[in-house]
Amino acid sequence: MQQLAPLDRDVLPHGVRSRFVDGINGLTLHLLEAGFETPGRPAVLLLHGFPELAYSWRRVLPALAAAGYHAIAPDQRGYGRTTGWDAGYDGDVRSFRVLNLVRDAVGLLAALGVGHVRAVVGHDFGSPVAAWCALLRPDVFRSVVLMSAPFGGPPALPLGEATPSNGGANPLGEMNEQLAALRWPRQHYQWYYTTRQADADMWRCEQGVHAFLRAYYHHKSADWKDNHPHPLRAWNATELAHMPTYYVMERGQTMAQTVAVEMPGDAEVAACRWLPERELGVYSTEYQRTGFQGGLQWYRCAWDAVCISELQTFSGRTIDVPALFVAGASDWGVYQRPGALEAMQSRACTRLLGCELVDGAGHWVQQEQATAVNRLLLDFLQAAQ
Repeated sequence: MQQLAPLDRDVLPHGVRSRFVDGINGLTLHLLEAGFETPGRPAVLLLHGFPELAYSWRRVLPALAAAGYHAIAPDQRGYGRTTGWDAGYDGDVRSFRVLNLVRDAVGLLAALGVGHVRAVVGHDFGSPVAAWCALLRPDVFRSVVLMSAPFGGPPALPLGEATPSNGGANPLGEMNEQLAALRWPRQHYQWYYTTRQADADMWRCEQGVHAFLRAYYHHKSADWKDNHPHPLRAWNATELAHMPTYYVMERGQTMAQTVAVEMPGDAEVAACRWLPERELGVYSTEYQRTGFQGGLQWYRCAWDAVCISELQTFSGRTIDVPALFVAGASDWGVYQRPGALEAMQSRACTRLLGCELVDGAGHWVQQEQATAVNRLLLDFLQAAQ
């Protein structure tokens, strides 16, 4: 991929700049940052999820800078204007495994001359990356904020199992078979995201990328009034089928088809202050250019037996720096992995200072309710010193 120009200043908040840093673990990383004018400020690293960009932190970066921090938000491997990653389905998939994503983060900070950050903050798929950053390098990542995706700890070692750790049954595949056998046949969205056709289904969808993203973001937000999440009792098909179709899809439907039926009307789009059309255009322009495969590679690694066995090396290890969990009160992501929230609270994070569910927000909490999230972040950063 050819390196692009920085993002146009017209789409960025005052005080936020777009630039590139070369030579980061094989990448040229694109990042947004604020509070860079004064050397020596404590730093905060912000890691986005799927299908997002560094731009997802546009309402957080200025608030952190105003409070005296150097706020740094990269387009992560596989996303946006960051280049040097393999976009092929049959390419170097394991370069997207979580330990390499942690290496990307460490490498970026080293290149910036930042020895440690006051906090690493991750949203959606950025949340487990942030968690692993704090678990593996607490000297660099002095505290952690996890958003929308609770971290239940490293995978357990398969003690007593006859199947070797690099093979055997795939729990996602088994779940997908159970979902397919329901009276209303379903499929798990993460299984779908690992399939060869998923990228083209979204990138080349009938309604176009812009309309697809509008419907996708709307469907998972508090604006979609049927988002009423609750804990699920177990990892089984009957329980998972309680979730909306953007998590447990109709069998045979694409994600673009799934969200299209919930496309908001013109009046709802005009009323959406957290994601007006101009801002959505930043996302759609980037994804029209790159497609979605870079982000989808993360899902493939998350369920890859070799990648999982690599993480089992850290079985039993905990996050021991100060931690905070933040999510929207209307976000099903909190409960999509039954038991993960409870595991995070009881054992995975030994210094969990809070677990906050923000009213009026769904999955895109730092965009939907930026003022409340910024207050929580700043209070936590003060408490975690």
